[in-house]
Amino acid sequence: MKEHPKTSKFDNLPNWQFVLMMMVAVVVWALAFPFIKIGLEELSFINLTIMRFFVVCCILFFVLILQKKRFSKLQKKDILPIFLLGLLGVIAYHLGLNYGEQFISPGTASLIIATIPVQIVILAVIFLKEKITLIKLIGIIISLSGVVIISMWGKTGTSLEIDYIFGALAVLIAATTGAIYTIVGKKFLERYSGLSLTVYAMLLGSIGLIPTINNSLFDQVSKMSINGWFAVLFLGIFSTVIGYTIWYVALKIKNASEISIYLYAIPVLSTIFSYFMFGQEITLMFILGGALVIMGVVIVNKRTDKQLNNKID
Repeated sequence: MKEHPKTSKFDNLPNWQFVLMMMVAVVVWALAFPFIKIGLEELSFINLTIMRFFVVCCILFFVLILQKKRFSKLQKKDILPIFLLGLLGVIAYHLGLNYGEQFISPGTASLIIATIPVQIVILAVIFLKEKITLIKLIGIIISLSGVVIISMWGKTGTSLEIDYIFGALAVLIAATTGAIYTIVGKKFLERYSGLSLTVYAMLLGSIGLIPTINNSLFDQVSKMSINGWFAVLFLGIFSTVIGYTIWYVALKIKNASEISIYLYAIPVLSTIFSYFMFGQEITLMFILGGALVIMGVVIVNKRTDKQLNNKID
């Protein structure tokens, strides 16, 4: 994430309104995980991704036309790199997340996705040769231990169920693509605002979904219920467009490190929502694993304020 210290009409926003705004973002992001589960009841994981980004692209396309001056100009030399960036960090991320949620609970998925900041540090050490402190290392070990516990023993009676483990692994890979997106995308933030880069990456990356369109999409969409349509529209409008809009408005008011604390509530709320919406079981091992994930992320983020992840469902 890149902070933009420019003055805006939001600078004098009362604190209670800022907190309320951030809670709206946290809630719509937390609800994304259970609504993905609902969408998967009627659409394949690929078709759900297509429909979500169809809604997103329709909105962003018109916003880009009507509010052109608010966005950094897209340079020709960056079209292909940003397309590849969007293909990896946006499309591959959501395909992995949607695939995984076929087999694991929304709460489990949200906790695994919460490890993105930890993975950013790991990738920065491996590829950018950044130094790692003992505190960071401890945070990484704690967080990844939590993921292992959730993946292996987070669900009653499925200690080593193959589908469950593959689902958790798919979401972990999705989180890795999100971390890669953040690291690779940093060089573009020298020429583009964070909002502009996200919009261009979504629009260009979505082109990569076109080859996956087949008759099953039209067949499944024609049979969608009101619940299915609500899930798709919620994911596209609220969890993506409105969620990211609020995030970038917040970045104009406070630093990323100051608002990162709100993100820790996402897996907690997602698990609570899933409990009431689906009766998701919450085992002692799930609570232990979840606590370790969040503890590890907090430790890493405390030492890596500027390496905050800009990728949430």
